[in-house]
Amino acid sequence: MRRKLLLGGLVSAMLLAMVGVAANPASAQQSLRLQYKTSATGATADQVEPWFNLVNGGTSAVPLSGVKIRYYFKADAGSPQYRFACSWAVVSCSTVTGTFGTLSPGTATADRYLEVGFTSGNLAVGAQTGDLQLRFHRADWQRLTQSDDYSFGPARTTYGDWTKVTVYQNGALVWGTSPSGGGGDPTPTPTPTITNPPGGSGVVFDDFAYSNADDPNISAHNWTVRTNTGGPGVPGASWPKQNVTFPTVSGTNKALQLKAVTDGTASGTQQSEVLHQRKFLEGTYAARVKFSDTPVSGPDGDHIVQTFFTITPLAADMDPDYSEQDFEYLPNGGWGEPANIMYATSWETYRNEPWQAVNVHTEVRQSYAGWHDLVLQVSGGQIRYYIDGALFAEHGGDYYPETVQSVNFNLWFISGGLVGSSTSRDYIQQIDWFYHSKNEVVAPATVLSRVNGYRSASTTWVDTVPNP
Repeated sequence: MRRKLLLGGLVSAMLLAMVGVAANPASAQQSLRLQYKTSATGATADQVEPWFNLVNGGTSAVPLSGVKIRYYFKADAGSPQYRFACSWAVVSCSTVTGTFGTLSPGTATADRYLEVGFTSGNLAVGAQTGDLQLRFHRADWQRLTQSDDYSFGPARTTYGDWTKVTVYQNGALVWGTSPSGGGGDPTPTPTPTITNPPGGSGVVFDDFAYSNADDPNISAHNWTVRTNTGGPGVPGASWPKQNVTFPTVSGTNKALQLKAVTDGTASGTQQSEVLHQRKFLEGTYAARVKFSDTPVSGPDGDHIVQTFFTITPLAADMDPDYSEQDFEYLPNGGWGEPANIMYATSWETYRNEPWQAVNVHTEVRQSYAGWHDLVLQVSGGQIRYYIDGALFAEHGGDYYPETVQSVNFNLWFISGGLVGSSTSRDYIQQIDWFYHSKNEVVAPATVLSRVNGYRSASTTWVDTVPNP
């Protein structure tokens, strides 16, 4: 929910197969060819960033599940642990795996390797995967030395054939030259298994039937209306309680309403947030949310963020226990985007100054004005985001949460994204209901059925999720 590292994610329109771009001729014996470049060219770096493009110059399609790519490097002193991440891939990061292995005996330039594999997909004749924007870093986030790494090519800032990275097909070496020292056969790509926890372990349902922000039932139900200053958003902005209201939206049905106001100055900017206690981790989260593209009054164009998310607070820079899963709608763009964009973002950690983000996100550039059913499933190492019953994004790996989180709704302005007008303008976001089932994967349609059941029984509040 802060500044984005705009390397990751995947526009849904690119969730297609492989990019059918003609490749240069190759012999039948050398059907697969590996192209490489790096976006981190320094002798030392926070992260190694090997980017690959795999080309099929053969005469038959290649199932990617049988392909392994190895990038060889020299471990830093002290035998640190390393962590892999896929920032962006045409073939979808959800199909890309990364594991680390040891060369024994090693060489002066290689005693470890990153082995990249695929869980699915086929590479057609004459086609290429397109960008595989990969990275890995030390688990302790200390800078690492890559100038002594066998596979590192500091001058490779554009894609070109690179034989210091090897490619195996069904266990046989088909491209590149490995450093002496061996390293064993490529490991088989594991078949992902999603183990859903058995049944639910408690639910939370809130129909937001409160009178106002001072209703004592709000705190009794473990919600907090934020009033303290600080980020995210415009430095110096306030978070007044009166910006949280509960208007009737249809019949006798109320909704939680957040309001954000600005006149273009820090002192004249107000934001709003409502959050629940930290006791949530695996299971299903859902809310019906109304996004808006324009302010209720005043000039349009501010970079405003409308959200529903879960979060574990950041205890320190690059805190490994931090986590966050976001639905974020930017009706006027922001973070380099010019217009409507919806993000689903999963976070491992971040550092604020200087900014460094470890996240993965999926985005769609279109309007989401109006009511939408948002469902987040966290289970079995996978994070799935649904909008109106359709799968929007799927993340996992390092981005999977590890510690209990809170549930949040907030409405805030991106710093530096206010239009040049002193006329006050008001934006609103509404939330019809919130639902959570602990340790249970609940399909979007089933979520709606359960919510309708609560409403049919005139049940406005349930909480059977144990406190931490």
